[in-house]
Amino acid sequence: MSLLGLNLTLLVGPSVAVPAPASFMEALQSVEVTHNEEGRSGFQLTFGVGRSGPLDLLEYGLVAHPLLRPMNRVVLVVTFNVVPQVLFDGVITHRTLNPAQQPGTSTLTVTGEDVSTVMDMDQKVHEHPAQVEPIIIAQLLLSYAQYGLVPAIIPPPSLDVPLPVYRTPVFRGTDYAYLQSMAERYGYVFQVTPGPAPLMNTAYWGPPNRLGVPQRALSVNMGPQSNVDSLNFQYNALGTTLVRGKAMAFGRSLPVQTFASLRMPPLASQPALVSQARVRTSLLEDVPDGAGYIAAFSRAQGQTDSSTDQVLTGTGELDAMRYGDLLRPRSLVGVRGAGFGHDGIYCVRNVTHSIRPGEYKQRFTLAREGLGALTPVVPP
Repeated sequence: MSLLGLNLTLLVGPSVAVPAPASFMEALQSVEVTHNEEGRSGFQLTFGVGRSGPLDLLEYGLVAHPLLRPMNRVVLVVTFNVVPQVLFDGVITHRTLNPAQQPGTSTLTVTGEDVSTVMDMDQKVHEHPAQVEPIIIAQLLLSYAQYGLVPAIIPPPSLDVPLPVYRTPVFRGTDYAYLQSMAERYGYVFQVTPGPAPLMNTAYWGPPNRLGVPQRALSVNMGPQSNVDSLNFQYNALGTTLVRGKAMAFGRSLPVQTFASLRMPPLASQPALVSQARVRTSLLEDVPDGAGYIAAFSRAQGQTDSSTDQVLTGTGELDAMRYGDLLRPRSLVGVRGAGFGHDGIYCVRNVTHSIRPGEYKQRFTLAREGLGALTPVVPP
C-alpha cells in the first residue's frame, strides 16, 4: 500500500516475519494501529476476500493461508519521506470473517497486540530473594530474546532490598503482570515499543519519558501553518492526589507524606499543585507486609506522580501527509497557537494510525501536569 511520499510494508510469519506475498498487499484495504502509554498496543488489518478459482471452492484463499494463523508475528514498516520506521511489531490474536451478500465485499479482519502479549500467557509463582526490581526485570526479559527485546531499565530513585531473614516477596501471575505490578509501585510504566529496526523491540521500564528532542510541533489556529485538523483540551481539577500514612522504621511508626510530584523535567509553568487551591488526599495503601519505610514512601510518591500526569489533556486528529511526519507516542511534542496556558511541551500518551488508500490519519492524546508553557515561543 502506498501514498505519495509514503509506503507501507507488511511482514508476517510464524516466528521470524518475512515480506508478505503480493496478493496480501493487493487485498489489504485498511490498517489501524494504536499505541498506548499504559497497557498493550494493538493493530487491525482488513483484507478483502473472495473466491476467484477452483482452489478457493472450499475456503477463501486468505482465510486458509498459513501466514495468517493466530499467534503468527506481524511487523508493519512505514517508509515516510524515504525514511523507514517500524510502526508495529506484534502477534495475531483474533480473526473475524464477514461474508457479504454482494460480490467483492467480503472482508477478513486480523487483529493482534504487541509482543508483550506472549509475556501474559503463562501463570507462574515468582520468587526472587534479596533481589531488587532492576535485576528481576532484566532476568524476566532475557527469556523473550527471540522477539528482539532490548531492555531499557531506569532504576527507581530508592531501592529497598528484601532481606530473606525478614521477607521474600512472592508474586503469583504472569511475567507481564509482574512487570506492571513492579512499575506501579513507583508510578512507572512498562511498555514495549517497536524498533528501532524491524524484528527489534525496546522493552522500557521506568518513569514516563520526558526526555529527548520534541517532535514537529502541532500548530492550531495559525492559518496556513496549521497542521492539525482538530484539537481540544480538558483540565481535571480533581486529578492531583497527595498521599499520607505511616510505615515502620527503626522499630517505630513514622509518618509518610507526599507534597508534590517529582516528575522531571517539568512540562508546565503552573503545575496543578501550585495552581489549585485544594487537592485530594489519599491514605497510603498496598504496601507489602514487612516492607520498610523506603518502600512505603516510594509507593506513596509513585501514586502522587501518577495522579499529576494527566491533569491537562489534549485530544485531536491530524493528516499525516499535511503534518509531514509520523507522530510517535511515548515521547514529547510541542503545541503552538492555543494560547500561553495550553501551548508548550506535552507527553504523547497514545496515537491511533488509520491508513487506507489515499488517506493517512492520526488520532492522538497529549498530557501534562498543568497549565502554562515554559518558554514564550514553541519551535515549529
